[in-house]
Amino acid sequence: MADDIVSHLPLLLKPDPARVVIRPFAPADDEPDFASATCTRAQRIADRVLALNPATVSEALHDAVASLSEHHRDVESVLLRRFHDINGLSIAAASVSDDQAHLIGGYFSEEYAFEAAALFNPSIVAAPDQSGVPEGALRFILALRGVGEGHISSVTFRTGTLMADGSVTVDAPSKQAVSPRIKLIPGGNPDDPGVRLFCEGSRDLSETVIFPVTDHQRHGIEDLRLVRFVDDDGNVTYLGTYTAFGGDDIREELLRTTDFQTIDLTALGGRAAHAKGMALFPRKIDGRYAMLGRQDHENIWLLTSDDLYHWEGGAKIVKPLWPWEFVQMGNCGSPIEIDEGWLVVTHGVGAVRNYCIGACLLDKDDPSKVLARVTVPLIRPSTAERYGYVPNVVYSCGSLVHGRMLLLPYAIADNVTTFATVQLDALIAAMA
Repeated sequence: MADDIVSHLPLLLKPDPARVVIRPFAPADDEPDFASATCTRAQRIADRVLALNPATVSEALHDAVASLSEHHRDVESVLLRRFHDINGLSIAAASVSDDQAHLIGGYFSEEYAFEAAALFNPSIVAAPDQSGVPEGALRFILALRGVGEGHISSVTFRTGTLMADGSVTVDAPSKQAVSPRIKLIPGGNPDDPGVRLFCEGSRDLSETVIFPVTDHQRHGIEDLRLVRFVDDDGNVTYLGTYTAFGGDDIREELLRTTDFQTIDLTALGGRAAHAKGMALFPRKIDGRYAMLGRQDHENIWLLTSDDLYHWEGGAKIVKPLWPWEFVQMGNCGSPIEIDEGWLVVTHGVGAVRNYCIGACLLDKDDPSKVLARVTVPLIRPSTAERYGYVPNVVYSCGSLVHGRMLLLPYAIADNVTTFATVQLDALIAAMA
């Protein structure tokens, strides 16, 4: 059995409803039968604040700040920033006192428990800064899908260390979570602006939360697949494909950063970008970007493009072969370059919609060629772990290789996250 070569680690990351972030709040528009031609609902809220006497404004502001300060730093700055975001846009431009500006900002903000329900579908990359790491160890960044109120997904982060002996420690997350500053940018598609997130307020990466910002994301940012991308000139960029869910449709978008302090989110274009599960290769192949996808919701496809932001066509390269893959296959993150070729961790869906984790090996020079694949799952839902938010699912959005060891974080039942390690020699030997 292939799962005999897997070492399961005694780590379990669980959702924490106490982790909250202050995010923008926008009141719903008036129902058509009750809409005012002269004054929006947002304007009426602001006008009510402006009608208060200074003492009442000061008292209401004190109460709001005191409540938020239990979980957040620099609350007054956050509220003032929110006021400036809406002043002249959602509400009529107004000259107001500092207290009025802060209080209006409070009425257009809300606390959001971004990982109250689930913390799953992890992705992992080597951290940019490896200073001070013990010999033979590797510091990593873990991205996770947090699910909160309304089943809306956000991206949250952890940091940790893989030790030379295969043990893993994950740093305790900060009790704070910080809302980024948000700016519109042209993005990869000129007709579809992206956003730039400024996360300088985060003192620790675990304080950074990427929650839905645009209409295309309003129902969730799902399943970030991070990769450390090395360009032809040696420059390193951290890229990540993810699914933006707008409620009526989905599309793939791209996260881009060099330092996890300034992060760009932009749409991908082309026919291939309207399906889930795209994963970028960590470098160009024959001068072109390469991606794995699942346009037909059944097979793993190989795509190539001269434009990082536009993806068309492609060819099927990995098809369901074993019973635990018969319903569909997909990648569990970006391909990993090893001596033998491109290692791809996969998922397969079998009877009773059981999700299992497998692996295959692609040719290094021509990744359309499948050299070998496991015949049985590496990881399958166990009796003890199979139940949760979505039963019978183990899933990952990315793993890494350090030396000759695969570190594989994975989710259980769309609920919690754990880790496993696999020695590469044993994994390759288990393939046929």
